[in-house]
Amino acid sequence: MYYILTMTIFKNKDDLFKNISFLKGVGPKLSKYLKNKRIEKINDLLWHFPYSSTDRSNMTTLDKLEAGKIQTIKVKVIKYNFPRVRNLPNKVICQDEFGKIDIVFFNSREGYIRAVLPLNKWVIISGKINFYKSKYQITNPSYITSLDKIDYIKKNIPKYSLTEGINEKSYRKIIEKVINNLPKLDEWYDKEILEKFGFKSWNESLLKIHNFENKDNVGNKYVRRLALDEILSNLIVLSKNRRKFKDSKKENKLFNNSLGKKILNNLEFKLTKNQEKIIYEINEDLRSNKKMFRLLQGDVGSGKTIVSFMTVANVLEFGCQSALMAPTAILAKQHYNLAKKMFDRTKIKIELLTGKTETKIRKKILEDLKNGKIDLLIGTHALFQKKIDFKNLGYIVIDEQHKFGVKQRMSFAEKGGKNCDVLLMSATPIPRTMMLTIYGDMDVSRLTEKPKNRLPILTYSKPEKKINDLIKIIKKNFSENNQVFWVCPLIQDSQILDYSSVKMRFEWLKKKFPNETSILHGELKQNEKDLVLEKFLQKKTKLLVSTTVIEVGIDFPDANLIIIENANKFGLAQLHQLRGRVGRGHKQGKCVLLFKDNLSKNSIQRIKILKKSSDGFFIAEEDMKMRGFGDIIGYQQSGEKFFKIADPVKHGDLFDYAENYIKKIENENIDKFDFLVKLHDRAEIIYTKND
Repeated sequence: MYYILTMTIFKNKDDLFKNISFLKGVGPKLSKYLKNKRIEKINDLLWHFPYSSTDRSNMTTLDKLEAGKIQTIKVKVIKYNFPRVRNLPNKVICQDEFGKIDIVFFNSREGYIRAVLPLNKWVIISGKINFYKSKYQITNPSYITSLDKIDYIKKNIPKYSLTEGINEKSYRKIIEKVINNLPKLDEWYDKEILEKFGFKSWNESLLKIHNFENKDNVGNKYVRRLALDEILSNLIVLSKNRRKFKDSKKENKLFNNSLGKKILNNLEFKLTKNQEKIIYEINEDLRSNKKMFRLLQGDVGSGKTIVSFMTVANVLEFGCQSALMAPTAILAKQHYNLAKKMFDRTKIKIELLTGKTETKIRKKILEDLKNGKIDLLIGTHALFQKKIDFKNLGYIVIDEQHKFGVKQRMSFAEKGGKNCDVLLMSATPIPRTMMLTIYGDMDVSRLTEKPKNRLPILTYSKPEKKINDLIKIIKKNFSENNQVFWVCPLIQDSQILDYSSVKMRFEWLKKKFPNETSILHGELKQNEKDLVLEKFLQKKTKLLVSTTVIEVGIDFPDANLIIIENANKFGLAQLHQLRGRVGRGHKQGKCVLLFKDNLSKNSIQRIKILKKSSDGFFIAEEDMKMRGFGDIIGYQQSGEKFFKIADPVKHGDLFDYAENYIKKIENENIDKFDFLVKLHDRAEIIYTKND
C-alpha cells in the first residue's frame, strides 16, 4: 500500500472540484504543465490512471547490478566529489559489502546532495543503472530515502503518462496526497448491485487502481466499478434531458397533409416504405402536445432531406415557420435548391441565409422573417444569431448535426421556444452503444432503405504499384460524362508518414489532365473551398483531388468514381462515408481502394468488410470493434470527450446493464446520483440547462 500521509486536505467532498492549485506544492508553473494533460481540477487527477508500473520492490546488492535496468539498492555514503569547474556533475561514491557505485547529479545543489545523502549514513536509492568508464552509476536517481522509509520505495511504482515539466516523483507526491486523503463518499449503489458485479466502494476502487495492483486495468473489478459510475452519470443526465423535453407542453400542430400531397406530386420518384414510416413517426410528434426532439439517422444517400421537407410542409400548412440549418454554405445552397424544386407551384416563400449573403439582401430577409413573410429559411449556423427573429418558428431541422458538437446541438434545440419541434439529421451511421451514450435523450428514427433508383456502389481494391492502370479508367469515365474524386490522407508530403499527399498527387494528375483537375484540402479558406466545389458541381472541372473534407453531405450527381489512396490508413466508417460521395444519380457508382503491399491482417479485414457490405450501420459496428470508440468518424473531430474510463467495446455488458437500470429508476428520485454526475463533469459535457 501507499505510504499514508497524516494530513487532512479535504474538509468536505466538494473540495474535489477545486482548482489543482488548491493542493500544497502546486504552483502556477506546475498547474500550467498539468493543464496540458487536461488536469485543471482536483477530480481530474482521479481519472488519470497509471498505464504501467516500475518494479522497485527487489533490493539488489552491488555485485548483481544490471545496466539499463531500474534497480533499488541499500548503500552507505562514503565520499563526496563536488568539482569547482562549471558544468561538471556532482558525484557521490557509495558502497555496500560487495562493491562501490557512483551516484551522479546534474544541476543539483551541493547543499541538497549533502542533505539527502549524509556522509557515513546508510540510504535507499532507486534509479536506472548505467555503466560508464568501467564503473556502475545512477544518474539523477528517482528516489532517495532513509532506511526507516524503505517501504515507500520498495514496491511497484505506478507509471503515469506525463508531460514535459513534470517528473514521476513530483507527480507521485501530488496523486498520493489526493488518493490517500479522499473524503469518504456515501455509496450510491444498492447492495445487490455491488454483489452482482463483485464491486468494492468508490474510495477503495480508486486506491487500488492508482496502486496499480492489477495489471489488467480494463478488466479488473475496480476499473469496471468506476466505468459503471461513468456510464451511469452519462445516462442520468440524458434521462433528465429526455424528461425535460417530454414534460414540455406545446401547441398541437394540426394539418391534413394537403401541402405534403402537393409537393409529393412534384417528386420524380416514389417514397420508400421506410421514408413513409418515418414521416408518419415525425407527424405524430408534430401533432402531439409534447415537444419533439428526434434524431433522423440515415445511411449515405438514403433520402433524409426529402423526409425533412415532407414534414416541414405539414408545419407550414399549420401556419408556423420552419428553419433548416446545414454546416456549410454550399450544402445549405444545395438544400435551398431542392426545397425550391419540391415547393414549386405552391405559395411557400423560401429564402437562403449564409455568411455570404449580401448585406442588403440579408437586411430584407431579416425584416421579412420577423414579419412572417418567409415560411422556410435555409442556411448555416448564422440562422441562430441573436439579431435573427422569427415571427412564429415551429420547426427546426439541423443537418449533419455532429459537425456542430453536442453542446451546440442542445442550445439550438432551445432557440425556437416551447412550441418549436426539433429534428436532427445525421448521415454518419453510429453503433448502438454509441447511440445510447450520445443520443439517449432523444427519440431515434433510422432510415436504412435506399431509394429504388439508386444502384449499389461497386467496390474494388488495387495495389498501389498498379496506379497507372487508373489513368485509363479515369479517361473512360470522362468519356462517359462522369466526374471523379481522388482522395489522399495528407495535405502535403511527410518525412515521418509514408502516406500520399493531396498536393503531390494533384501535381501528378494535373500533368495528365491539365484542364480538368482541381484540388481541395483543409488549408484552403472556406470561400476557396466553396469556389472549388462550386466549379466541380457545375462540371467546370472533372477530377477533384481532395482530403476527407468531401466526406459528408453534398450531392454531385455526375461523380461516379472515387479512388481512395492509402485506403488501409482510413477507418471503415470513414471509407464508407467517402464511398457514399459517388453514385448519387442514376448511374453506377464505383469505388477503388488503393493500398500498399504488405498489408496487416487488420487492414485486409477492413477492405474485405467494405467490399462485401454497403450497410453503414453494420460497418460502423465493425469499425468500433476494430478501432475502438474514440476513433469513430465525426465524434473524435467534434472535440467532445465522452468517456475517460468506460469503453463501449470492452464494457458492453455494463452499458447494457446501465441502460436497463436507468429505465427502472428514472421515474423515481434519482437525486442520490447528483454528486456522481458532478464527479464526472457530465453537466458540462451534455446540456443540462435549468436542471
